[in-house]
Amino acid sequence: MKKRALISVFDKTGILEFAKFLKEKNIEIVSTGGTYKYLKENGLEVIEISEVTKFKEMLDGRVKTLHPNIHGGILAIRDNKEHMETIEKEGIETIDFVVVNLYPFFREVQTDKTFDEKIEFIDIGGPTMLRSAAKSFKDVTVICDPEDYGKVTEEIQNKGEVSFETKKRLAGKVFNLTSAYDAAISGFLLDEEYPKYLNVSYKKKFDLRYGENPHQTSAYYVSTTEEGSMKDFVQLNGKELSFNNIRDMDIAWKVANEFDEIACCAVKHSTPCGVAIAEDVFTAYKKAHDCDPVSIFGGIVAINREIDVATAEELNKIFLEIVIAPSYSPEALEVFKNKKNLRIIQCEVPKPQDKFEYIKVDGGILVQEANRKMIDEMKIVTEKQPTEQEKQDMILGMKVVKHVKSNAIVVVKDGAATGIGTGQTNRIWATAHALEHAKGDLETLEGAVLASDAFFPFRDCVDEAAKYGIKAIVQPGGSIRDEESIQACNEHGISMALTGIRHFKH
Repeated sequence: MKKRALISVFDKTGILEFAKFLKEKNIEIVSTGGTYKYLKENGLEVIEISEVTKFKEMLDGRVKTLHPNIHGGILAIRDNKEHMETIEKEGIETIDFVVVNLYPFFREVQTDKTFDEKIEFIDIGGPTMLRSAAKSFKDVTVICDPEDYGKVTEEIQNKGEVSFETKKRLAGKVFNLTSAYDAAISGFLLDEEYPKYLNVSYKKKFDLRYGENPHQTSAYYVSTTEEGSMKDFVQLNGKELSFNNIRDMDIAWKVANEFDEIACCAVKHSTPCGVAIAEDVFTAYKKAHDCDPVSIFGGIVAINREIDVATAEELNKIFLEIVIAPSYSPEALEVFKNKKNLRIIQCEVPKPQDKFEYIKVDGGILVQEANRKMIDEMKIVTEKQPTEQEKQDMILGMKVVKHVKSNAIVVVKDGAATGIGTGQTNRIWATAHALEHAKGDLETLEGAVLASDAFFPFRDCVDEAAKYGIKAIVQPGGSIRDEESIQACNEHGISMALTGIRHFKH
């Protein structure tokens, strides 16, 4: 029996060569619309879809393959006598290859096209043919990805047919694609923050060498429907990225871009270890580095402005895994290339784009709105008023503490986060850790500010801060003991601001 292939592709990469190969193997080709025209113009003998359906394409091409003569030829089970007698009686010929890729809804939904224009990129006939062929994979070879033309060609060339294992894998790829495609459309149309079913559409960008640890496998996926800084970055230098690299890049970039001012953030093990703002890039980096010159070693540095050659030379003085910035001067890039393993990342997406955050638990997934708020109001509740510099440092402290694991305390002085207490099981430990680290070799932290991600349950944190010379505290407030902490501040001559916004990060 002569074999037949149905080809209908939006992405025509490699299709001419593959179609020529099928013709050489004496396989008839049925095609539609633009694909039919493309193959004909390139000298291939092709049967137009309307010759099979006995029906002209209609509704601007919306209806052309949705026909029993197509789906009967795909879905008929070859070793089912009744099926074969039925399609023979109806004059339907079997279809043995279905080669289809879809309208690029993933791409078009991210453009500035109108709603109605985007709707027209929802493919109906394509997914229907693919799903039919995938269900019938024992009898039909279905290809939805141009990357698979070579594998199919190789098997037919060497074995005379496509193996069961390959057909099964190709069918699985179809349902993997159509489920993501439908998820993207659902997210576009369904105006619900938390719909009944959680459908997300992500595409693998690349495999990773391993996960958090060498014994764990890993891959990196990016959203098919949303923009984002960790989707659109470009690597300009260095070895391949790891699982931990990307996680740390994400945090460093988010912190650096909390600021409109020139800002630098250093991250180590998913935790900011130095954050600073300044009038220039070089100074911002130096201040961030000096917050914790030990932890920054082997870390990641993000700067929210172009990096110049002087800053590049300073960055190169220590071992870093990654530097990430919106741009680099040509001279700076040349300096960085002296370290062949140093990953240089260019990212031009300054603000986080994700609307939701997802945390996987065993057997479930937590979904929440991304944390976009910072401060409701800076309500000064003490007798002592903060200075203008202290107010600025309070804001810096809250921008950093938002990205630090709870319990979190950040000590800030003159535009630099000099002490960060993170991930402690009680607030007094976090406070003591941040204060001790910030003090370093100094005799006092006179004039420094302390920021907390959540309210003080007791006055002990205020008393501890007073021992180190802290003169201003910022915290959300909301404890039944707020008055106790306020009174402690008044006793020690410390100003306190309440923001009304908690920033737990578990």
